Amino acid sequence: MALRFFGKDPFTNGDDCPTVWVDEANADLVFQGWKADRETETECLASGHIPDSEAVIRIPARMVALVRRACDAAEERAQLH
Repeated sequence: MALRFFGKDPFTNGDDCPTVWVDEANADLVFQGWKADRETETECLASGHIPDSEAVIRIPARMVALVRRACDAAEERAQLH
């Protein structure tokens, strides 16, 4: 798997912080984020269940530009397939 790095949260210490990548093989977005707190998870559960293979994560709004760039790259990559 080849992940294309787009960036980390610019306001954290650089370690263990929210990050976004695009998988070059299938154009999936890959996120590392903070685990959602119980209140957020409960609200998400109101619209359905969260399978063991999934998680609710939180990405800070200040990363929107990075996520947008990653989405654009993923869309371009997906169109090649």
